[in-house]
Amino acid sequence: MILPIVTSPRTRRALPLIDLAPVADDLLRDALAGLTRPARTLPCKYFYDDLGSDLFDQICALPEYYPTRTELAISRQHAAEMATACGPHVRLLELGSGSSTKTRVLLDHLRSPAAYLPVDIARDFLRASADAIAAEYPDLPVQPVCADFTGPLAHHLANHHTLSARRTIVYFPGSTIGNFPDPDAVALLTNIAALLGDHGGLLIGVDLRKDIAILERAYNDSQGVTAAFNKNLLVRLNRELAADFAVEQFTHHAHYDREFGRIEMQLISRRRQAVHIAGQRIEFREGEPIVTEHSHKYTLAGFAALAAAAGLHVRQVWTDREQLFSVQYLTPA
Repeated sequence: MILPIVTSPRTRRALPLIDLAPVADDLLRDALAGLTRPARTLPCKYFYDDLGSDLFDQICALPEYYPTRTELAISRQHAAEMATACGPHVRLLELGSGSSTKTRVLLDHLRSPAAYLPVDIARDFLRASADAIAAEYPDLPVQPVCADFTGPLAHHLANHHTLSARRTIVYFPGSTIGNFPDPDAVALLTNIAALLGDHGGLLIGVDLRKDIAILERAYNDSQGVTAAFNKNLLVRLNRELAADFAVEQFTHHAHYDREFGRIEMQLISRRRQAVHIAGQRIEFREGEPIVTEHSHKYTLAGFAALAAAAGLHVRQVWTDREQLFSVQYLTPA
């Protein structure tokens, strides 16, 4: 059992980190698998090294990027109702926690939460965020978990004291669920259902379908922060895998795919070029894209059907006035 570090409230820190993060071999395997197929891809989960996490926080503050401020406004307006749905003495497990800005709104309204477990893939960023929460909420045990949350976390954490016995609420803000095609989204929601047990709940951010111009502006910001965030994926491959991407020879582009109801984010090769990773030569044509992210947008009925396929039932939905975004509370069906 991991015990809390005994310190004064002003210097209280999070509990020692549970490290389940992917190793470099996973990054290499996934990068080569995506880049050697005819339609080039890179997994968006690797955006979030420490610099990528910081850049994403900057994106969330951009005027074009509506999801974060809209979800935050929904949460502030309805936090008491969300806390009531979650119930008292819960263990709050947040997936893709980042800087935990929206989490503070929820924590301020939860009744005597038993523990907070932020899960993120960026180790140092996670430690800093967890320590900040622990200092702000000195009576709350904070247990950071460095992990790829797309994997089956329930197996790894089943015997941990903060997940045993009591009710668990999984908090999954930001509409990250939209990064997954439907079969993978159902698989992820099924894994989340395993964390909940019979009596837990899922509080999740779900981005809604809207005017295409609003969507495309959100992913092609005028300050170029999203472009830097996208290109940082190549910087990471250069640093961690000794790849030789000429980062300046790739252009950021994002567009809405009407057929699939999603934003597709790409890095487009500006010229014919070759890149080497782990001894493999990968050639790009001029104009050839690497797809780095999909962000699906949902109707309320469409997401309810997706959740039902994972054995989850939508109990409550909160939206903004313009119905740009939603926060939904689900329980096992």
